[in-house]
Amino acid sequence: MQTKETLPEIRKTVVLNAQIEKVWRAISTSEGIAAWWMPNTFKPIVGHEFILHTGRFGDSPCKVTELDPLNRVGFDWGKDWHLTFELKKLEDNKTEFILIHSGWDPEKVTEFGQSHSVIREIMDGGWEKIVKEMLLKNVEA
Repeated sequence: MQTKETLPEIRKTVVLNAQIEKVWRAISTSEGIAAWWMPNTFKPIVGHEFILHTGRFGDSPCKVTELDPLNRVGFDWGKDWHLTFELKKLEDNKTEFILIHSGWDPEKVTEFGQSHSVIREIMDGGWEKIVKEMLLKNVEA
């Protein structure tokens, strides 16, 4: 039996100098997500279908799949991807944030005809900046 080759998920972790409740608002509300990532119609309701307004790439359909207050938000993004935002409360009013972007398949292409292998590399670098600069600045402000 041959196993299908997959691409590794993207994982980004950052420790934020902010209480978990503040970080939770940044990752579980439309306004919070828009402040550090992109405009959207997100609502914190499992099953809610929403749009990420991705600029030049247009609108991406998404669906909330998981909501565990103060711990985890998960949603499907587009036709193939899944995003999870996880939080862990640390001492000294700090919070660990982990982003997991999965669903990468070397045999698939995006809605824009680009190979998952190519886009994964671009998005890996993009998430690095978004999580470790934009989210950090937003919640530590």
